[in-house]
Amino acid sequence: MSRFSVFFLYFAAVFLQAGAYGLTFMLPRLFESFGANEKVVGLMLGVTAVCTVVTVYFSGHLSDRFGRLRTLGCACLAISVALVLYGTVAVVGIWLVVASVLLGFGWGLTYSLGPIVLTRLVGADDRVRYFTLLSVFVMAGFGLSPVLASVLEGFGYSVRDAFLLTGVFCLVSAVLFFVLDAPIKIHALGQRAEAPSRITGAALMGVARSKAVLPVTMVCLGASVFAGLNNFQTVYADARGLDYASFFLTYTVTVVVCRLLLARFKGGANPYRTIALLQYVMSLSIVLFIFSGSNVALYLVVAVLFGVGYGVSYPILVAMTANDADEDLSAQTLQVFALTYFIGIFGFPLIAGWMIVDVGPVPLLWVVAILAVIEASLALRRSLAHQRLAAKQL
Repeated sequence: MSRFSVFFLYFAAVFLQAGAYGLTFMLPRLFESFGANEKVVGLMLGVTAVCTVVTVYFSGHLSDRFGRLRTLGCACLAISVALVLYGTVAVVGIWLVVASVLLGFGWGLTYSLGPIVLTRLVGADDRVRYFTLLSVFVMAGFGLSPVLASVLEGFGYSVRDAFLLTGVFCLVSAVLFFVLDAPIKIHALGQRAEAPSRITGAALMGVARSKAVLPVTMVCLGASVFAGLNNFQTVYADARGLDYASFFLTYTVTVVVCRLLLARFKGGANPYRTIALLQYVMSLSIVLFIFSGSNVALYLVVAVLFGVGYGVSYPILVAMTANDADEDLSAQTLQVFALTYFIGIFGFPLIAGWMIVDVGPVPLLWVVAILAVIEASLALRRSLAHQRLAAKQL
């Protein structure tokens, strides 16, 4: 198999399984069909968060034992079962919990191991480019799956059918990961054996002492912002008489186009300054959303600004995590990065669901905006430190 074919099939597999996360944005609508509210959505995503954190911690142990691609294949099988359960359950009960656990297990593995596989195929100089491409396919997958759900509803199907169809896509993704196991080992740079990936107490301390602790912290804040705006977007849109599909489609197109255009962009001479600027744009988009009401044009502007701010800054932040990591802890650092990401992405909805039911959506959006400003300010602080260091060296 050629090197181009390996990358093509790998990114295709990533795209097919990424839709599973996008369907978590549809959980409020799915749960509403059997009488459950946003608190239950937050609770189930809280279960997913716990399982994801545990899975990410042990993902290195599993990949060391079974191989990264085979582990990714098994993760996609778990996600497929989770989606089928979501698409068939009709009450809040044990099977809903099982689905949430399987989703956390599957996403914990796919998200943490995906970038590590790429580090075996590309050198440090190409990481931003390939991490950007990886994020394009991830974004396209989970950004378009809510649109798919809307299209299916338009043709008379239900949101449950979207879960079942995406479950089939995840099965195809599993097959592709299994097939790619040998070809990726052949095309790995250096042809050296894979370094151990497991997380240990010493590895965690090493990550905490490295420069990578800042992006690892920042990604948790960014994931909370993303979850706060997107996981309950159907609730926001319904309350304002807007079409949630237009938001997700606009956001997805914005991110994909920007990331493709900037695939070779490495963040400039001061990447953290670039990240800070983009994340202040992200903060502005949330504040604008608070005051935009039912204005469709402003709704789309919010989607564009959020897509530019969050969507473009994220792959640069991933690359900076890899570059700031100690060389012998690269795999573990990326796994810790994924772990803190999932704490935000699946853990924050537990708070958000409670706030929507008991406090209201607007206070929640203000909390999200404040978190966005904090993340941007952390990036600005690192950029200023980098600037001072560069000035001293001159």
